[in-house]
Amino acid sequence: QVTVVESGGGLVQAGGSLSLSCAASGRTLSEYAMAWFRQAPGTEREFVASISWTGAVTYYADSIKGRFAISRDNDKNTVSLQMNSLKVEDTAVYFCAVDRFPGGVSVTTSSVEYWGKGTLVTVSS
Repeated sequence: QVTVVESGGGLVQAGGSLSLSCAASGRTLSEYAMAWFRQAPGTEREFVASISWTGAVTYYADSIKGRFAISRDNDKNTVSLQMNSLKVEDTAVYFCAVDRFPGGVSVTTSSVEYWGKGTLVTVSS
């Protein structure tokens, strides 16, 4: 049984920062690429950022490039998302995702095997 749990969401003013964390139990995350996705009300879930199993390769959505940073600590079995210069349009539920295939470099919606339940980020103007 694999459990993925996000934490760190909350309410922040535009221009502020938040750090999200994702922890997994039941699987050693160090062998798998990980990602963050988000879903705003009434919209499709969208890709935010991914990190390869080694941490050497990262990908970012254009909308957050330069403001967000994904990282991982394989010793602690965690993945983080540092979000800076937050905008109102960043408001969404943020989901942590675990890739299906070991040794992966990137993550897509179709390659996700496990999802967390999400953590809400609200950015006020």
